[in-house]
Amino acid sequence: MFRLGVIINPWAGIGGAVALKGSDGEEIVQEALSRGAKPAASKKMQQALEVLAPLQSQVSVLTWGRDMGEALLSSLGYQPEVCGYPEAEVSTAEDTERAAKALEAAGVDLILFAGGDGTARNICNTVSDKQPVLGVPAGVKIHSGCYAITPRAAGEVVRMLITGELVNIREQEVRDIDENAFRQGRVSARYYGDVLVPEEGRFMQHVKQAGREVEALVVQDIAEGLEEVLEDDIYYLVGPGSTTAGLMDWLGLENSLLGVDVVCNRSLVLQDATADQLLEVIANKQAKIIVTAIGGQGHVFGRGNHQFSPDVIRQVGIENIIVAATRTKLKELDQRPLLVDTGDIELNKELTGFSQVVVGYRDAVMYPVQTV
Repeated sequence: MFRLGVIINPWAGIGGAVALKGSDGEEIVQEALSRGAKPAASKKMQQALEVLAPLQSQVSVLTWGRDMGEALLSSLGYQPEVCGYPEAEVSTAEDTERAAKALEAAGVDLILFAGGDGTARNICNTVSDKQPVLGVPAGVKIHSGCYAITPRAAGEVVRMLITGELVNIREQEVRDIDENAFRQGRVSARYYGDVLVPEEGRFMQHVKQAGREVEALVVQDIAEGLEEVLEDDIYYLVGPGSTTAGLMDWLGLENSLLGVDVVCNRSLVLQDATADQLLEVIANKQAKIIVTAIGGQGHVFGRGNHQFSPDVIRQVGIENIIVAATRTKLKELDQRPLLVDTGDIELNKELTGFSQVVVGYRDAVMYPVQTV
């Protein structure tokens, strides 16, 4: 029997869709809930575990109580061994660390955890350098190298382990950013340590590259080209990133850099919008999304732009998505595809294929988009 440890940070990612740019700390969780945010980490873990459904009889599952694993596993037909319970209704980083310590002590072969970079830090703080771990991406910030590219991809890696396929295992960096600085538009990523991670190249994300200057003239060329195609009375939802910020600068508009801004008729309609605000402002209107890819990873949706929820993307329409990126950013992917991880498996499939990517002034390339 493969002994699988499961930990869910139920509050991971809850601040994303409501433009809080993180979920660390009880105050942020409560603020997110007050804005109408819905927990989604359990759903992400469910997507990973669904891959393992045919192998359920070959897996012995250990977990932490209530929403940190027990509730989901029981609903999926598992009979998990519950090693402990969170100390309060709103679980904390300390609960995650207690859970990781207990699961390693119980001798699990792998700890599968759902969360973001804050959760990865908690795991890194606690487990030994001999304990394999694997992250199911569920947070707002995913800079660390211990995460699979999608929840289902995490499930695929675990499936390979259970069935005895040869899977590489190596140390990967855990990184996290200063959330307060992030909310002020500054990305300050810090290294916190390494964890031992099973990986298969198709399924694991690379550590996000940060601090690299994109040549200003290239971004300006992209911005000029995008401005030429802006149509009157169309609402443009401009995603986060330095490339898209270049368009806002070219238009002479303020931008949130790390949030989603709404532009219509070359005027700023809404700044740093939440998913619900986006749905409201584009209701019964024509809209388009302008988005870029994360350098080094290639994610177009699902990393740092959770405001583009499945409902928002469907309301805008897949045909109305504009992707912009410099050639340098695409070359850094080393022929790996752009990635989508919206949290909606069917929508992910609809978004895959070849996408036109704006790379300069009246210049575009075709580039593959995939999910797992």
